[in-house]
Amino acid sequence: MLVIGCGNRDRGDDGAGVMVVERLQQLRVQAEICTGESLALVEAWSRSDDVVIVDTVVTGAPAGKVWLWNARSVRIQGSASTSTHGFGVAEAIALARILGRLPNRLRVVGIEGRRFDIGGDVSPEVVGAVEEVAQHIIADALCHLHNMASCNVNEECGWKSPSPHGYFR
Repeated sequence: MLVIGCGNRDRGDDGAGVMVVERLQQLRVQAEICTGESLALVEAWSRSDDVVIVDTVVTGAPAGKVWLWNARSVRIQGSASTSTHGFGVAEAIALARILGRLPNRLRVVGIEGRRFDIGGDVSPEVVGAVEEVAQHIIADALCHLHNMASCNVNEECGWKSPSPHGYFR
């Protein structure tokens, strides 16, 4: 499993994906940071068939809400005007889908942000969500490490069942 965290630590809550990667690395879980630019993401995930992308999202939900999307089956909405990455995760997925370069398993974890000032603090709700997401990713990785072909990610690996709108928290 390849975990990619996107974001900018210098812009408050936008650093959530990077913070998840840093937490995973503290726990000795392999994860990498990516700028979130579309072409960089497509290139980064080309090395793996099982990818989790973690990024900050803005949907209007409360800060710290955690979203989970299966990017192979759900079209991720996004726009360059709302992304801090220019053309970002949603555009990378759309481009990879057109080019036939989506990994076999691609999940996007979005952490709802609200503070994006340069040099600003991270919302306490986002800090809490970062730890929650890191623990869910570890559980998922352990599940697949043990080669549990019948593993139900929602129950045995710790991910709660997402609502029809994608969120699980």
